[in-house]
Amino acid sequence: MAREDTEFSSKEGPLGNVAYLVVREGTNWRDVFRLTPGQVTTVGRAPTNRIVLRDDVCSRNHCEVFQSGAHWTLRDLGSRNGTTINSRKVAGDWELEDGQLIQIGSCELGFTFDLSKPFPESQRPIKSPNIDDTAYEVVIDHFVDDGEEEVESPPSIIHRKRDTRYRSEGPNDSMIRDRASRELASLYQLTLAMGEAPETRTLTEVVLDGLFKGTSADIGAVLLLSKGKTSQVHSAQLQVLSYRSTNELPYQRLSDRLARVVLESREAVLARDVSDDSRVINRDSSGEIHARSVICAPIRSGAELHGLIHLYTTNPDNPFDPDDLEFTLAVADQLAVALENMQQRQSLADGLQRAKDENRTLRQQLEMEFEIVGEHPSIQRLRQNIERMAPTDATVLIRGESGVGKELVARAIHFNSNRRNGPFTTMNCAALSETLLESELFGHEKGSFTGAVGRKIGKFEQADGGSLFLDEVGEMSLPIQAKFLRVLEGHPFERIGGGTQVDVDVRVVAATNRDLEQAIQEGTFRSDLYFRLHVVEILVPPLRDHASDIPLLAEHFLKRIVRKNGRPVRGFSEEAMELLRSYEWPGNIRQLQNAVERAVILCASDHIDRADLQLSALSPTDSGVATIAAEQVTRDYQEMSLEMLERDHILKTLESTGWNKSKAAQILGIERSTLDRKLKKYDVSRPH
Repeated sequence: MAREDTEFSSKEGPLGNVAYLVVREGTNWRDVFRLTPGQVTTVGRAPTNRIVLRDDVCSRNHCEVFQSGAHWTLRDLGSRNGTTINSRKVAGDWELEDGQLIQIGSCELGFTFDLSKPFPESQRPIKSPNIDDTAYEVVIDHFVDDGEEEVESPPSIIHRKRDTRYRSEGPNDSMIRDRASRELASLYQLTLAMGEAPETRTLTEVVLDGLFKGTSADIGAVLLLSKGKTSQVHSAQLQVLSYRSTNELPYQRLSDRLARVVLESREAVLARDVSDDSRVINRDSSGEIHARSVICAPIRSGAELHGLIHLYTTNPDNPFDPDDLEFTLAVADQLAVALENMQQRQSLADGLQRAKDENRTLRQQLEMEFEIVGEHPSIQRLRQNIERMAPTDATVLIRGESGVGKELVARAIHFNSNRRNGPFTTMNCAALSETLLESELFGHEKGSFTGAVGRKIGKFEQADGGSLFLDEVGEMSLPIQAKFLRVLEGHPFERIGGGTQVDVDVRVVAATNRDLEQAIQEGTFRSDLYFRLHVVEILVPPLRDHASDIPLLAEHFLKRIVRKNGRPVRGFSEEAMELLRSYEWPGNIRQLQNAVERAVILCASDHIDRADLQLSALSPTDSGVATIAAEQVTRDYQEMSLEMLERDHILKTLESTGWNKSKAAQILGIERSTLDRKLKKYDVSRPH
C-alpha cells in the first residue's frame, strides 16, 4: 500500500491528501513534514509531539493539524500564548490554505501543497534598539530635580558620560597615553579575572576589587536587576549583590533621584560635594552622609540594562576625577558583557541538563513501551534471536506483515546493543518522493534545489554512532538503492549539491512487508542490495500465529493507556476477553492496541465490556456467522474477479454507513487513506 500511496501523491492537487508543513527558524526554512491523511500531526514543546519547537513561548502541547473532509484544519489546543495564522489569532478550528504562515512564538510553519512554491517573507516587524552610541561629555553646573527650583549651592554633577574612551582610538589619546596605558593594563587584568569567575556574586566581587585598585573609591557596591530590562526601571528593583568598604563604614544607598537620572539617561554620573545632600546619597541611621564624591555608572549592553555600579569616597582630599569616571564606565561595560555571557552559559547549561533529563526519561519510556510481550514459543524465539544479534553490528532485515511490530523489534535491537547510548533514527522510505527521500537520507547543501535555503543534515548523519531504522525499504527507487548500497558497504557519501565526503558509523536495521525476491525478479529491487541487507533476517510472526498472547498484550496495552490517559479502567470482562481471543486481527498488534485504546476511551465503567469493543465486521468472530456467510456465497455464486468483489463490498459498506468514510474504513479494517485510494482506483464517487 505504501508504494501505491507514493504513486498517487504526485497526482493530487490542492484538494487532495498531500500537504506539507515547512518549519522556519529565523530567515531560514529548515524541516519539511509531510501531513499524512488520517493522522493527526501535533505541534508543541514536549518531545512526544511530531513537530517539536524549542521555544518557551510554545506550550508543551500547542496545536494540531488534521484532515477534515477535503480540507486540512489547524486546531489550537488551549495554548498559553495562542496561535496566529498570517498575523490573525486562531479561534477554534481554522481551515488552512496554501501558502499560509502559522506563527508560534519565534517560529513559523508554512503550509503548502507544492514545495516548489516560495513562501512569503515574514510580516513580523524587526525591532532594533534606537540608541545613540556617540561618546560625549557634558559639564552641569548644579543638580536639578524635576519639578523643583534650581539649587544654586553644592552638590554638583561635574561629568556625565555615555561611552568610555577605551572603546576606540581618539585624536587626543597621546595626551593621556601614560595613565591610559596603566588603566588599560588594569582593565585587561580585571577582564581576565572576570572571565574566571564561576558565578555572579564572585564576578561582582572581582569587579569591586578592580575598581578599588583603579580609582579613589573606598566604598562601593554593585546593584543588579533580577533580569536585564529594556523598558523603564525603578530604583526599588535594584538589589545590592556585592558591597565593599575599606574603612568599615556602612553602605549608604544612592538616592532615588540620582538613580533615576542614571537609569533614564543610561549615562555614568560623577558628583562632588555631596556630604550634606540627601538628594544624591541617603543618610544613615544617625542622619549622617559619609560620602564626599560619588560615581554611579549603568551596567548596560545595547538596549538592555543589567544594573548600576555605585562608588564613593569619604576622603575630601582624594575626590573622584573624570579619569575615574572613564575607568568605571569601561569596567561597567565589560561587566555587562560578562553578565550576558554568564547568563547565556547558564541558560545553555540548564537547557542541556533539561535535554539530558528528557532524553533519559524518553529512553526509559521507550525501553518500557517497546518491550516485547508474549509467552508463545514463537515470541520467545524472537527474543532469543534479538539477544544474539543485538550486540553485533550486523545489518538486520526485519520481515513481517503490516502491524506486527517491526519497529518495536528494531528498537529492541538498538536498546540491547552496544549503541544503546547513541541515537536511534527512523525513516519511512514510502512516505516521501524520490527527491525528498534522498534529501532526508543524505542531506543537502544550501541552494542545491528550490527551497534548499540552508544546509540540512540527513538521517545517516543524525544516526552517526547509533542505529538507523529504515521502514518499507522495498519502496526505494533504483537510483537511491544504488547510493544506499554504497553507504552500506562503508563508502562515504556526499550531501545533495555538496562536494564534501561524509563518513558515518551507523548500524542499519531495515524492515519490509514486501516480497523482495519477487521484486528482484520484476526488476524493481537490486539483488546486490538484497544480499547486503540479508545478513541477518528476523521474521516477526502475525498475531494470529500466537493468539494465546492476546490476553497478555491486551492487559499490557490497557495498563499503558490507562497510565497515559488517567482513565479509571481496571480490566476486561470475560465476554470482552473472549471476543478479543476469537477475533482474527488482520491488522495484527497495531490493530489490537488501537482497539484497546478506543475501548478505554468509550468505556463508561471500570471494566471494558464486549459492547465497548469496536472490531471489523469482516472477521468471522462467530462460527455460526461464518457458516451462514459461506452457505450464502455458495448459493448466490456469480463469476466475478476479486477486484469487482472488493469494489461491490466497499460500496455496500459505504451505503450502510451513509457514506461515512471513517466508519466504513473501521468496519473494513483498513486505514481511511487506503479506502480513499481504493475509491480512486475503482473510480467510485458518492452519488448525488
